[in-house]
Amino acid sequence: MIAYLPLIAATFLLAGTVKGVVGLGLPTISVGLLGLVMPPMQAAALLIVPSMVTNIWQLAAGSSPLAMLRRLWPMLAGIFVGTWAMAWLVNAADLPGATSILGIALVVYAVLGLASVRFAVAPANEGWLGPVIGAVTGALTALTGVFVIPAVPYLQAIGLEKDELVQALGLSFSASTIALAISLGHSGELLQPAVLGASLLALVPALLGMAGGQWLRKRISAERFRRWFFIGLLLLGSDLALRGLF
Repeated sequence: MIAYLPLIAATFLLAGTVKGVVGLGLPTISVGLLGLVMPPMQAAALLIVPSMVTNIWQLAAGSSPLAMLRRLWPMLAGIFVGTWAMAWLVNAADLPGATSILGIALVVYAVLGLASVRFAVAPANEGWLGPVIGAVTGALTALTGVFVIPAVPYLQAIGLEKDELVQALGLSFSASTIALAISLGHSGELLQPAVLGASLLALVPALLGMAGGQWLRKRISAERFRRWFFIGLLLLGSDLALRGLF
Protein backbone atom coordinates (compact mmCIF):
# COMPACT_ATOMS: atom_id res chain seq x y z
CA MET A 1 0.00 0.00 0.00
CA ILE A 2 2.87 2.40 0.80
CA ALA A 3 4.19 2.09 -2.75
CA TYR A 4 0.84 3.36 -4.08
CA LEU A 5 0.60 6.44 -1.82
CA PRO A 6 1.78 8.98 -4.48
CA LEU A 7 -0.72 7.55 -6.98
CA ILE A 8 -3.47 7.54 -4.34
CA ALA A 9 -2.78 11.18 -3.45
CA ALA A 10 -2.76 12.31 -7.11
CA THR A 11 -5.91 10.33 -7.87
CA PHE A 12 -7.92 11.80 -4.99
CA LEU A 13 -6.66 15.31 -5.75
CA LEU A 14 -8.01 14.95 -9.30
CA ALA A 15 -11.22 13.25 -8.16
CA GLY A 16 -11.86 15.91 -5.53
CA THR A 17 -11.32 18.66 -8.10
CA VAL A 18 -13.87 17.12 -10.46
CA LYS A 19 -16.39 16.75 -7.63
CA GLY A 20 -15.82 20.39 -6.66
CA VAL A 21 -16.62 21.52 -10.21
CA VAL A 22 -19.52 19.25 -11.22
CA GLY A 23 -20.81 17.91 -7.87
CA LEU A 24 -19.94 14.26 -8.55
CA GLY A 25 -17.11 12.07 -9.81
CA LEU A 26 -15.11 11.26 -6.67
CA PRO A 27 -15.90 7.52 -6.50
CA THR A 28 -16.02 7.16 -10.28
CA ILE A 29 -12.57 8.63 -10.91
CA SER A 30 -10.83 7.30 -7.82
CA VAL A 31 -11.99 3.70 -8.20
CA GLY A 32 -11.57 3.86 -11.97
CA LEU A 33 -7.97 5.12 -11.90
CA LEU A 34 -6.87 3.01 -8.94
CA GLY A 35 -8.56 0.04 -10.61
CA LEU A 36 -5.74 0.16 -13.16
CA VAL A 37 -3.27 -1.07 -10.51
CA MET A 38 -5.41 -2.87 -7.91
CA PRO A 39 -8.71 -4.80 -7.65
CA PRO A 40 -11.77 -2.49 -7.74
CA MET A 41 -12.92 -3.37 -4.22
CA GLN A 42 -9.49 -2.62 -2.77
CA ALA A 43 -9.71 0.78 -4.46
CA ALA A 44 -13.25 1.14 -3.08
CA ALA A 45 -11.98 0.55 0.45
CA LEU A 46 -9.64 3.55 0.04
CA LEU A 47 -12.66 5.62 -0.99
CA ILE A 48 -14.63 5.28 2.26
CA VAL A 49 -13.26 8.21 4.32
CA PRO A 50 -12.83 10.78 1.48
CA SER A 51 -16.25 9.94 0.05
CA MET A 52 -18.08 10.22 3.37
CA VAL A 53 -16.46 13.51 4.39
CA THR A 54 -16.88 15.19 0.99
CA ASN A 55 -20.51 14.05 0.83
CA ILE A 56 -21.17 15.63 4.24
CA TRP A 57 -19.47 18.81 2.99
CA GLN A 58 -21.71 18.76 -0.09
CA LEU A 59 -24.84 18.27 2.04
CA ALA A 60 -23.85 20.97 4.54
CA ALA A 61 -23.55 23.56 1.78
CA GLY A 62 -27.30 23.53 1.11
CA SER A 63 -30.56 23.69 3.05
CA SER A 64 -31.76 21.02 5.46
CA PRO A 65 -31.79 17.61 3.72
CA LEU A 66 -34.81 16.33 5.69
CA ALA A 67 -37.36 17.09 2.98
CA MET A 68 -35.21 15.40 0.34
CA LEU A 69 -34.61 12.47 2.67
CA ARG A 70 -38.38 11.97 3.03
CA ARG A 71 -38.71 11.93 -0.75
CA LEU A 72 -35.78 9.64 -1.49
CA TRP A 73 -35.88 7.19 1.40
CA PRO A 74 -37.29 4.31 -0.72
CA MET A 75 -34.34 4.58 -3.11
CA LEU A 76 -31.85 4.94 -0.24
CA ALA A 77 -33.30 1.86 1.47
CA GLY A 78 -32.95 -0.01 -1.82
CA ILE A 79 -29.26 0.94 -1.96
CA PHE A 80 -28.62 -0.70 1.41
CA VAL A 81 -30.58 -3.83 0.51
CA GLY A 82 -28.95 -4.17 -2.91
CA THR A 83 -25.42 -3.63 -1.59
CA TRP A 84 -25.71 -6.10 1.25
CA ALA A 85 -27.59 -8.72 -0.78
CA MET A 86 -24.99 -8.70 -3.56
CA ALA A 87 -22.12 -8.72 -1.05
CA TRP A 88 -23.71 -11.76 0.59
CA LEU A 89 -24.13 -13.55 -2.74
CA VAL A 90 -20.78 -12.67 -4.33
CA ASN A 91 -17.33 -11.97 -2.94
CA ALA A 92 -16.38 -9.10 -5.27
CA ALA A 93 -12.79 -9.12 -3.99
CA ASP A 94 -12.34 -12.51 -5.64
CA LEU A 95 -14.60 -11.94 -8.66
CA PRO A 96 -12.50 -12.46 -11.84
CA GLY A 97 -14.66 -10.15 -13.94
CA ALA A 98 -14.87 -7.27 -11.44
CA THR A 99 -12.53 -5.06 -13.47
CA SER A 100 -14.55 -5.61 -16.63
CA ILE A 101 -17.82 -4.89 -14.82
CA LEU A 102 -16.31 -1.67 -13.47
CA GLY A 103 -15.14 -0.68 -16.96
CA ILE A 104 -18.53 -1.40 -18.53
CA ALA A 105 -20.31 0.62 -15.82
CA LEU A 106 -18.01 3.59 -16.47
CA VAL A 107 -18.52 3.35 -20.24
CA VAL A 108 -22.32 3.28 -19.86
CA TYR A 109 -22.22 6.30 -17.55
CA ALA A 110 -19.89 8.21 -19.90
CA VAL A 111 -22.00 7.46 -22.99
CA LEU A 112 -25.18 8.62 -21.23
CA GLY A 113 -23.40 11.79 -20.15
CA LEU A 114 -21.92 12.58 -23.57
CA ALA A 115 -25.22 11.87 -25.31
CA SER A 116 -27.00 14.17 -22.84
CA VAL A 117 -29.64 11.47 -22.46
CA ARG A 118 -32.47 12.72 -20.26
CA PHE A 119 -35.17 10.53 -18.82
CA ALA A 120 -38.37 11.66 -17.15
CA VAL A 121 -39.99 9.94 -14.18
CA ALA A 122 -43.49 10.93 -13.07
CA PRO A 123 -43.87 11.58 -9.32
CA ALA A 124 -46.48 8.80 -9.14
CA ASN A 125 -43.82 6.26 -10.19
CA GLU A 126 -41.19 7.23 -7.65
CA GLY A 127 -42.71 5.02 -4.94
CA TRP A 128 -42.05 1.75 -6.79
CA LEU A 129 -39.21 2.77 -9.12
CA GLY A 130 -37.04 4.34 -6.42
CA PRO A 131 -36.41 1.07 -4.51
CA VAL A 132 -35.65 -0.76 -7.78
CA ILE A 133 -33.13 1.90 -8.83
CA GLY A 134 -31.61 1.83 -5.36
CA ALA A 135 -31.29 -1.96 -5.33
CA VAL A 136 -29.59 -2.05 -8.75
CA THR A 137 -27.27 0.79 -7.72
CA GLY A 138 -26.44 -1.08 -4.52
CA ALA A 139 -25.72 -4.31 -6.37
CA LEU A 140 -23.32 -2.52 -8.72
CA THR A 141 -21.75 -0.75 -5.73
CA ALA A 142 -21.03 -4.11 -4.11
CA LEU A 143 -19.41 -5.37 -7.33
CA THR A 144 -17.47 -2.31 -8.46
CA GLY A 145 -17.30 0.28 -5.66
CA VAL A 146 -18.87 2.86 -8.01
CA PHE A 147 -22.38 4.11 -7.19
CA VAL A 148 -23.50 6.28 -10.09
CA ILE A 149 -25.51 3.87 -12.28
CA PRO A 150 -28.49 3.99 -12.38
CA ALA A 151 -28.90 6.35 -9.38
CA VAL A 152 -27.56 9.51 -11.06
CA PRO A 153 -29.70 9.26 -14.24
CA TYR A 154 -32.73 8.52 -12.04
CA LEU A 155 -32.15 11.56 -9.82
CA GLN A 156 -31.73 13.69 -12.94
CA ALA A 157 -35.07 12.36 -14.21
CA ILE A 158 -37.33 13.17 -11.25
CA GLY A 159 -37.45 16.91 -11.91
CA LEU A 160 -35.16 18.34 -9.24
CA GLU A 161 -33.86 21.89 -9.34
CA LYS A 162 -30.08 22.37 -9.55
CA ASP A 163 -29.51 22.79 -5.81
CA GLU A 164 -31.95 19.98 -5.02
CA LEU A 165 -30.09 17.67 -7.39
CA VAL A 166 -26.75 18.40 -5.70
CA GLN A 167 -28.37 17.62 -2.34
CA ALA A 168 -30.00 14.44 -3.67
CA LEU A 169 -26.68 13.26 -5.10
CA GLY A 170 -25.03 13.89 -1.72
CA LEU A 171 -27.67 11.78 0.03
CA SER A 172 -27.41 8.98 -2.52
CA PHE A 173 -23.61 8.89 -2.39
CA SER A 174 -23.64 9.01 1.42
CA ALA A 175 -26.02 6.05 1.61
CA SER A 176 -23.90 4.10 -0.87
CA THR A 177 -20.70 4.89 1.04
CA ILE A 178 -22.18 3.79 4.38
CA ALA A 179 -23.62 0.60 2.86
CA LEU A 180 -20.29 -0.19 1.18
CA ALA A 181 -18.31 0.51 4.35
CA ILE A 182 -20.50 -1.82 6.40
CA SER A 183 -20.24 -4.49 3.70
CA LEU A 184 -16.45 -4.24 3.53
CA GLY A 185 -16.15 -4.11 7.31
CA HIS A 186 -18.29 -7.22 7.69
CA SER A 187 -16.10 -9.16 5.26
CA GLY A 188 -13.04 -8.17 7.32
CA GLU A 189 -10.78 -8.60 4.30
CA LEU A 190 -10.42 -5.08 2.96
CA LEU A 191 -10.89 -2.62 5.84
CA GLN A 192 -7.58 -3.43 7.50
CA PRO A 193 -5.71 -0.78 9.58
CA ALA A 194 -3.28 -0.07 6.71
CA VAL A 195 -6.15 0.47 4.27
CA LEU A 196 -8.06 2.69 6.71
CA GLY A 197 -4.90 4.69 7.31
CA ALA A 198 -4.40 5.19 3.58
CA SER A 199 -8.09 6.15 3.23
CA LEU A 200 -7.66 8.75 5.97
CA LEU A 201 -4.55 10.14 4.25
CA ALA A 202 -6.45 10.29 0.95
CA LEU A 203 -8.90 12.67 2.61
CA VAL A 204 -6.35 15.51 2.52
CA PRO A 205 -5.84 15.65 -1.28
CA ALA A 206 -9.58 14.99 -1.80
CA LEU A 207 -10.51 18.04 0.31
CA LEU A 208 -7.84 20.18 -1.35
CA GLY A 209 -9.10 19.11 -4.75
CA MET A 210 -12.73 19.79 -3.84
CA ALA A 211 -11.88 23.27 -2.57
CA GLY A 212 -9.92 23.95 -5.76
CA GLY A 213 -12.76 22.60 -7.87
CA GLN A 214 -15.30 24.88 -6.19
CA TRP A 215 -12.99 27.81 -6.91
CA LEU A 216 -12.66 26.70 -10.54
CA ARG A 217 -16.43 26.29 -10.93
CA LYS A 218 -16.88 30.06 -10.74
CA ARG A 219 -14.24 30.69 -13.41
CA ILE A 220 -14.69 28.03 -16.10
CA SER A 221 -17.53 26.56 -18.13
CA ALA A 222 -18.88 23.73 -16.00
CA GLU A 223 -20.59 22.22 -19.08
CA ARG A 224 -17.35 22.07 -21.05
CA PHE A 225 -15.54 20.61 -18.04
CA ARG A 226 -18.29 17.99 -17.67
CA ARG A 227 -17.91 17.03 -21.35
CA TRP A 228 -14.17 16.42 -20.99
CA PHE A 229 -14.85 14.54 -17.76
CA PHE A 230 -17.12 12.11 -19.62
CA ILE A 231 -14.63 11.74 -22.49
CA GLY A 232 -11.88 10.82 -20.02
CA LEU A 233 -14.26 8.46 -18.25
CA LEU A 234 -15.13 6.76 -21.55
CA LEU A 235 -11.45 6.15 -22.32
CA LEU A 236 -10.74 4.91 -18.79
CA GLY A 237 -13.77 2.62 -18.75
CA SER A 238 -12.89 1.17 -22.16
CA ASP A 239 -9.37 0.40 -20.97
CA LEU A 240 -10.63 -1.27 -17.80
CA ALA A 241 -13.25 -3.31 -19.67
CA LEU A 242 -10.66 -4.58 -22.18
CA ARG A 243 -8.05 -5.12 -19.47
CA GLY A 244 -10.50 -7.28 -17.53
CA LEU A 245 -11.32 -9.34 -20.61
CA PHE A 246 -7.77 -9.96 -21.79
